[in-house]
This record gives sequence, C-alpha cells and structure tokens, in this order.
Amino acid sequence: MTNRLADAISPYLRSHAENPVDWRPWGEDAFAEARRRDVPVLVSIGYATCHWCHVMARESFSDPVLAAYLNERFVSIKVDREEHPDVDASYLAAAGAFTQNLGWPLNVFVTPAGRPFYAGTYSPPAPLPGHPAFREVLAAVTDAWTTRRDAVEDSAAGLAEALAQPAPAATAGELPDQARLADIVARLATAEDPVFGGFGGAPKFPAAPTLGLLLDRADGRDLALRTLKRMGASPLRDPVEGGFFRYAVNRDWSDPHYERMLYDNAQLLELYTRAWMLTGERWARIVAEGLVGFLGAVLQLPDGGFASAQDSESTVNGTRVEGGYYALDEDARREQAPPALDAKMLTGWNGLAIGALALTGHAFADDTALHLARCAADRLLELHRRADGALVRASIDGRLSPAVATLEDYGMFAGGLLELATATGEVRYAVAAGELVEGCLAGAGKGFTAPEGADPVLTSQGLDLATDPSEGAYPSGLSAIAAAAWRLHLLTGDGRYRDAATAAMLRLVGSGGTNPLAFGAALRLVSTLTAPIEQLVVVTPAPDAEPSAAAHADEGTAGTGAAGTRSGPGATGPGAGTALVDAARRRQGLVAVVTEHQCAAFAEAGFELFADRSTRDGRPTAYLCRDFVCRLPTTDAAALT
Repeated sequence: MTNRLADAISPYLRSHAENPVDWRPWGEDAFAEARRRDVPVLVSIGYATCHWCHVMARESFSDPVLAAYLNERFVSIKVDREEHPDVDASYLAAAGAFTQNLGWPLNVFVTPAGRPFYAGTYSPPAPLPGHPAFREVLAAVTDAWTTRRDAVEDSAAGLAEALAQPAPAATAGELPDQARLADIVARLATAEDPVFGGFGGAPKFPAAPTLGLLLDRADGRDLALRTLKRMGASPLRDPVEGGFFRYAVNRDWSDPHYERMLYDNAQLLELYTRAWMLTGERWARIVAEGLVGFLGAVLQLPDGGFASAQDSESTVNGTRVEGGYYALDEDARREQAPPALDAKMLTGWNGLAIGALALTGHAFADDTALHLARCAADRLLELHRRADGALVRASIDGRLSPAVATLEDYGMFAGGLLELATATGEVRYAVAAGELVEGCLAGAGKGFTAPEGADPVLTSQGLDLATDPSEGAYPSGLSAIAAAAWRLHLLTGDGRYRDAATAAMLRLVGSGGTNPLAFGAALRLVSTLTAPIEQLVVVTPAPDAEPSAAAHADEGTAGTGAAGTRSGPGATGPGAGTALVDAARRRQGLVAVVTEHQCAAFAEAGFELFADRSTRDGRPTAYLCRDFVCRLPTTDAAALT
C-alpha cells in the first residue's frame, strides 16, 4: 500500500502515515479515485493536538481489520483542519444537519461528487450508550450506499443546495449602535459565572474575542477583569511555563484539556497586557510576562516563527499520558521530554502572536517581546509572501503547503504588522500590511475576498462557503481583515478602508452577529466603529545614529527567546523613560511613538496621520486627535490624562 502521508506538510497527517488505512491527502485525486471505483468517501478531519483524534487513531484507524473494511469499501481522506480551515468549515456546516455534537475528530461521509450524506465525531471501537461503534457506523453507511443509493444521492444533493444558498444580505442601518451594544453587554453579564468567572457552566473556554469586547467597553470592563483574574489564577494556566490550556472540563477551570494553542495564548497575551494598561495591577502583568516567556521558550521555532500548538499528550517515565507533564514541577520537567509541538507555521495565527507581542513590547517597554514579534514578522514576510503578493497558508521547516491562504491569514497578519509598525516605528511593516489589505479589496461593493479564492476542490463541488462567520475561539477571517482595514483608515484617513470595514460588519451582523459568544470579535469591532475615534502620535527626537529599516531586516532572525538588542521608540530607545512617552504607553486605541525620522517615513509612505508632525523644542511631543481633529501639540504628560 502506498504511503501518501509520509511527506505531508501537516504533522497531523504524518502521524497517520503508518496506519493500515489507505489514507489520501485532501485533493481532487481522491475524489477521482472514488468516482473510478464508485465508492463513497470518508473525509476525516482533525488536528495534531486533538486528544480524541489521538484516541480514535489508536482505537480504530490502527485496527487492521477495520482498515481493511475501509480500504475495500471507501476512499479515505485525512484533513488537518488548521491547514485547510475552509474545508473544515464547509464540512462542519454540513455535519450540523446530522449531529448537534460537533467537534473533532469530524468524520464526514460524502459521495464521489463531494456531497455529504452522513457525519459524526468520535466513535468508540465498541458500542456505548448513545454511541455506536465505528464498525457499526461504517456498516450502516455501506448499507445505505448499496441498497438506498438514490435516496442517499437525493439527500446529499439537497443538503449541498442548501449549503450553497448565500446568507441573507444585511441592509443599511443594521449596525448595532452603542445602546444596542450595551444591551448585549448586559446579556453577557447575566451569563457570567459569579464564582469562577467566565460564561456558563462546563466545559469552559477562555472566549477571548468576547472578553476583548468587554475589556474595550466601560460597561463590560469589570466583568472582563474579574474573569481574566480568576482564569489567570486557575488550573487553566500552567504556572511553570506560563501558557494557557485550550479549555477546562469543569466549571472551576479544573481538569483542562491540555493542548496549548497559539491562537489562545496570543489573544490572551493581548488581553492581559490591556488589563495592565487599564489597571496597573500586578497580576495582569505577571500573566502577560509569563505568556511572553511561553511564546519565546516553548512555541517559538528555530527560524523565528511560532508553532501552531503543543500536544496534550507526552511520555512521562515511559508511559504515554495526557497532561502528566504539566503535573510536574519545573525541576521534574527537565527530566522528561516535553509534549511535541505541531511545528506547522500558520500565517494567520502567527499574525495574532505578532500583534500581541508588539502591543506588550510597546506597553511594557519590553525588548524581548518586540524581538519575538520582529523575528516572526520577518520570517513570514520572507517565506510566506509569494512574488505576486499572495500569502502562503502554512509551512513546516521551510516547506510550503499547497493549501490556499484565507481571509484569516490576510487579516490577522495585516493586523499584526500594523501593531508592530506602530510599536517599533518601522514603516515597512505598515506598508506590507496595506498591500495585504489592498489585495483583499475586490472592488466597490464587492467586499473582502482572499486573492486566490476558495479551496479549488470545494469550489468545483459547489461546497465553498462565501463567508465563514464563525469565531468562537478566535476572529473570523472577515472580522480580522475588517479590523486591519479600520486600523489602516485611522493611519491613512482613506475612507475606502472605513467603508469596507463597516460593510463587512453589516454582513456579519446580518447573519446573526448579535450573539456575543459566537461573534465576539465582530461585535468588538462594531463597538469600535460606532464609538468616538482617538489617535495619538508621539514624536521623539531622532537619535544620532538611528538604525534603518534595512539594517533591522539584515539582523539575525533566529528565534532564541532572548532579549533583542534593538533600540526604538517602542522599547528602550529614544524617548524611553520620559513622562510623556510613559503616559502614551498606557493609553488605549491607536498609539504610535516614533522618532522624527520615522514619522517622516510614515508620512512619505502615505500615512497621513503622521504628516507635519515634529518635536517641539527638541522634546518628545504628543499629537492627540479625536475624530481626526487634532489638539495643539503638547510636551506635557498631564495633557494625556
């Protein structure tokens, strides 16, 4: 049997390479083989750090007898949901017609034309109450395919037609105003767990996008701070290495599922940094600094980018166990091999980390955080940006995935680059971000689209979703690209970016975006779009020998997690330590601290917010603007309070 997964980009696929199942990677070839043999297709979707994916691999996909049944009667496809999020989203939408218990592993049975006709998640090797054995599932699917073929085909065609229907278009005036957003915050308050923080009972997730909405708003801030403080002191956080686990089985945040995801830890770093900026309380800074350490010491890859996740399982004293490594203290961990990384470098998730690290570096005057952000950004710009400007979705060890980049990649990376640009004063990052956003603007009235379109196999089967609005754990692609466009509007004054961001949020709100736990990032952006605008530029005297952007690009980018030696206004360089710059670091909203040379470079590149800004009397000078109307420049820190 040909081993088709051994050389895959995805560690998840490679972990299945030695299964007796004749797995194929996602692609048209697998469906062509199903048509040739006239058999159904099993599309099995998971990810490398998924505990129940590991369990099902051991129990079922490693069983030679079950594998022989699959190989004879099906074509089997393995998909890494992180490498192909659009494939995952399309089949999740289809699976909702068959089960309410959605999750991973997700096993979807489809016709050779790619149309789903049955789906389920984890199936045990032997039947349990309410859960048929996987063998029984396969037998039932085979029976339906061979004895009720017409009904199966008709049902699959009907479901595919339903999935292809566009979501109802939102109309002008539907964007929630501040009063409606206050009602949404009040609804969230009724869902708060008053004892342990967070929302609802068990299981309990961080819900970072929703916490971001609350933290931004005066009427939700206390709720967010209570949850962040309790979560930071809970078993969901590893006190040794500083990272957060994906979710907790119990209401009190105990019994975590021990995988540690880049997207969770990046978003939580931003939130804990902002919590410190708002309160100055030590608990928030301790958690944020621990997250910087975790990203640098655990998830950073040798080339400077970040791994997508760390596994929940590892071998402790010769026994394979979930979470056993995290029960050890620091000294005992040194005697054990840590859980494996999924070393796949994802553009979008790295963008989240870049933005969070840049914000922390700016707020804490932390060269280490800025160094980590720069290393990741430079590596992605070097490796994940093609000659035509299109992005690469994923890579591992320098090898590029064939998966198409999504709006998630463009939006999250552009957002991270813009945060890094204002934190470091390096205009090249803002220029690159602008190019990414421009590449997704499809023209007047057409909204944002990924430059390379949807997955070609899904498109040929009519299963591609025009927009995937889901953002329970992290922002949807549409929310991410709209947020980046809005930030560009604040920097450039270009109304196209504002209009595109507003139209995108109308589109999501029209598809049900008032559910705060399902659309936290969209509602956070809506709150920003409908609130007064504030921009702050602080210009500091240029040092005698300011390093150029080219010099920064030539510096080594090998990730070590050690503090960098770069100086700049966002860290310990010009203006650091002055009362004005220190006050600027604690402000929310769009804040840029730049030298005179950097300010001129931003203005020359078309970022109008920086035009005609300079120091006064050789001292750091602040330009505070509200709704694009700027106060007189000031050198007095008290004017910023």
